[in-house]
Amino acid sequence: MNDASLPGFDQPDLLASLEAMTDTELDALGFGVIGLRPDTVVCRYNAYESRAAGLSPARVLGLPLFSVVAQCMNNFLVAQRFDDAAEVGQPLDAIVDFVLTLRMRPTPVKLRLLATPGVERRYVLIQRL
Repeated sequence: MNDASLPGFDQPDLLASLEAMTDTELDALGFGVIGLRPDTVVCRYNAYESRAAGLSPARVLGLPLFSVVAQCMNNFLVAQRFDDAAEVGQPLDAIVDFVLTLRMRPTPVKLRLLATPGVERRYVLIQRL
């Protein structure tokens, strides 16, 4: 993919695009991407998010997102939305104004939460403001 064909943060049906992308293509995106399994363990983590958060992939991949990596997201605005959508078998595509507070000074961001039944990975996308 070249820069013109890279999906944007607001692109419709973005989850399908992310699932089809290689890790190299994820690294080219201009926003943070964290992919997680249903047990919340991080399985994808792009270069943009690594640079912005100051956390290397080695410190994030294979760890639970909400209890270890980003405890500030372990609340009703983020983690609970994934649980609620999974419980009723509904897709999740929500944009949330949020302030990241763990391991950094408070940083306002927009989060996009993506999940759909039948797709194992879920995604937290992070657009810094």
